[in-house]
Formats: sequence, structure tokens, C-alpha cells
Amino acid sequence: MNMIKVLGLGAGDLEQLPMGVYKQLMKADHLFLRTKEHPVIEELEREGLTYESFDAIYEQEGTFGTVYERIADELIERSAQTEIVYAVPGHPLVAEKTVQILLEKEREGVIKLDIKGGQSFLDPMFTAVGLDPIDGFQFHDATALVKEAIEPTQAMIFCQVYDAFIASEVKLTLMEILPDDYPVTIVTAAGSSMEQITEVPLYELDRVAEINNLTSVYVPAVKEEEVLYKQFSSFRKTIATLRGPGGCPWDQKQTHESLKKYLIEEAYELLDAIDEEDTDGIIEELGDVLLQVLLHAQIGEDEGYFSIEDVIEGINEKMIRRHPHVFADTSVDDADDVITNWEAIKAEEKGERAEQSILDSVAKGLPNLTKAFQYQKKAGKVGFDWDDVAPMWDKVNEEIGELQEELARDSSSDLVAAEFGDVLFALVNIARYYKIDPEVAVALTNRKFYRRFTFIEKKVKELGHSFENLSLEQLDAIWEEAKKNGL
Repeated sequence: MNMIKVLGLGAGDLEQLPMGVYKQLMKADHLFLRTKEHPVIEELEREGLTYESFDAIYEQEGTFGTVYERIADELIERSAQTEIVYAVPGHPLVAEKTVQILLEKEREGVIKLDIKGGQSFLDPMFTAVGLDPIDGFQFHDATALVKEAIEPTQAMIFCQVYDAFIASEVKLTLMEILPDDYPVTIVTAAGSSMEQITEVPLYELDRVAEINNLTSVYVPAVKEEEVLYKQFSSFRKTIATLRGPGGCPWDQKQTHESLKKYLIEEAYELLDAIDEEDTDGIIEELGDVLLQVLLHAQIGEDEGYFSIEDVIEGINEKMIRRHPHVFADTSVDDADDVITNWEAIKAEEKGERAEQSILDSVAKGLPNLTKAFQYQKKAGKVGFDWDDVAPMWDKVNEEIGELQEELARDSSSDLVAAEFGDVLFALVNIARYYKIDPEVAVALTNRKFYRRFTFIEKKVKELGHSFENLSLEQLDAIWEEAKKNGL
């Protein structure tokens, strides 16, 4: 089996290199370096060290992932001919992707590894920034950042900040979480005679000249509560505090039932902000809707039934399950196929029985125009629908006639209301045929009425009159003026 001996070059100077590693480097017949850009190599060259480096691959490949894969492939190929030595900066098992790839190949039985450590840069890094790791810290590879993995309440070290481009990626990622002027520390060649420590505000992270392949960035843990306001965990803590001992009496007494009306109100206020294309309003109203979700989840947790994690897990699992064309091997041609699959999976999940109505899947709490729309849509899917709009118009006219008959009979308000509802229901069918959402249509008309009526109010005030002093004809003339003005 192919043998590769892996050695660590340590964190910096030759003085930090273990004697055993030094001897094996100097006597190696076939030495390969991931990179020669390391202080130890420069010193060993003066002592006659010979090697081959993979630095050229960094220029040839577009991503670090492909660089590391190619280096590993070449090492495996070379090891098939003879035993080789592969040297990497720092410790081979600390932030060294190529070694991780080689370890996977060893588990597959492709090669055999003999790993000898060099000093990791972490110890001198802790010393440089005065960090006791017992307090906890996060270790991130700057070349493969995952924003969701960043926890600002812990100290963070970002390694492999090779150049200004990577530093910029770190900066932009952190600026989505931390203030632009949050203090960060740039440490280059930690623990060596060339060590440089520079503290800068976050926004200047990529403007420091000393950045090179021995650079890491230290970000101290966030202590100020205000800085954490963007974090979901901070918001959850706020809600728990409001409902906890010593919290807010109003929040403490809320139940799922008492909060129902607020969820509906906040949802409609969000719709208004969307209709007005008010970005700040959308942000605010989304926050209010999220508040309602967190309050319900906190009530569930306080009562011992469920938590927000259960809510998130449930919807996350459902979205993955209902999108097999994204997360599995199902194929779709268009959005209609997606909807068809969605409904089929939904029906399977609910285990629909023969006696169960297809209308039962429509939420009972929907606004009634929307509920009518959904009822008709469900019925249409099983063939209970007209193919043409003409009979739909006939039905509208028929229902209007029946409404007029009830009104002429001086019928009870319930009978008249029922016939009026039939007219609306028939009109919803027309809306559905033309792909008009009736709720949206009514909302548009309500906003239009608001604009024109407030125009009338303004005009009446400018004329020095009150509504009582003007006839309907005069008011209607102002209404027509509003229409001409595009309101």
C-alpha cells in the first residue's frame, strides 16, 4: 500500500520546529510542500533542503476546494512509485484540508499515512490575543465561511486569511452580524520573531498591508446585548424574559386563544405594507408577525408541549419532503408540476380517507372571499367546474336576479344576506377564471376608495365647507376630479 509521511512545519520560526521533524525533513529524498511560503522553508533552504511545492496549483485552479483535491491526487499518484514526505504549515490536523482528504483516502484503503505533528499556530495565537480557550472559542476556516455557524457570543479565530480578498470576505460576512467598527485583531506569524499584532475596526480588516499566508484574525466575544439584537437567540431570550418571572404582566397572561386576533391583525398590516411597496414597513410588519410566532412558541414551551425548535424542525422537514424535485430525484417541468406533486404528497401525509372531504384541507380561519376561492379551486380539481366563462356569467346574472326577488319580497335579512353571498360566490368564480385573487382585488378597490375619499376631504376643507353643506352631486364632482388626477 502507498505510504505518505505527513509532517507539520510548525507555526513560524525554525526554533519552534521539533528536532524529530527537522531531521525527517532534511533527510527526505522525496519531499513535497503544500506551499513553500513559510518562514521555516526559507531557513531550511539555506541548509540545503530540496523539495517540490504545489504553489503553482493555486494559480491554475479556481477554488480552494479544487486546489486541495488536486494536491491530494498528485500525492497519491507520486506515492505509488515510492514513499514520499508531505509537509504542511502548522500542525497537519489543524485547519489542513489536504490532510483531511488524505485521511479519507486512508479510510478507503487507498493509501497509508504516518502523521507527525508540528506546533499548531493556535497556542501562540492564544498568547498573542490573551485568550484562555477554556472560556470557549470558535475556529473558522476563512476560505470556507458559513455565516450560520458564526456565534458572536463566543470568541472567534479565523485562520487561512491569506490575502486581502479573503480578508474582505471575512469582513463582509461579519458586518452582517457585528457593527462596522467592532474591534478585531489581525495576527501574522503568531509566536515567531516576525509576529505582528494589529487591532483595527472591522471595516478596515482588508486594508492592512501585513496580511499574508501566516495571517489569522481574532474577534473577541460580544458582551453588549444591543450588538446581539440581530441574533434569533437574542430575540427568543427577550420573549422568554417578557413571559418569565418579573416580566410583563400583559405578556404573561396571554394564551394561544387570546393572541389569535393579533396574529390576524399583524398579517393584514404586513399585506398593507407589501401592497404599498413600503420596504421599511415590510421589515417592521414581518417582525410583528415573527413576534406572534415566538409568543405562541414560548407559550408552548412554558406549558411543556412544544418549543420553537419543534416548530422549525416540523416546517423544515415538511419543506424538504414536499420538494423532492429539489432535495431528491423527482423531475418537474414547470410550476404546475410542482403544485401537483405538492398536493399529492400532502394528501399522502394526511392519510386522506374516502369519507373525508377534499374541502377540509382549506383552512377554516381564512377570510371568506379567499375561502370561497379555495373551495372552488379544490372542487375544480376533481372536475366540478366550467370550462368556459360564459356559464359563469350566466350564474352571476341568475344570482343577482334571485337577490332582487328576495329584496322585492321584503324577505328577512338572513335570506337577503344569503342571496347576496351567492352573488359574491359567483363573482369569485369569475375572478378565479381570470386568475384574479378576489382578496387582492377588493384590497385594490379599498385603497383606491381611500385615496379618492381623502382627496374629497382635502378639497372640502380647502373650500371652507363641511360635508353637510355640500350635495351628493357636488361631492361626486370632486370624486370625478380625483379620478382624472389618477387617484
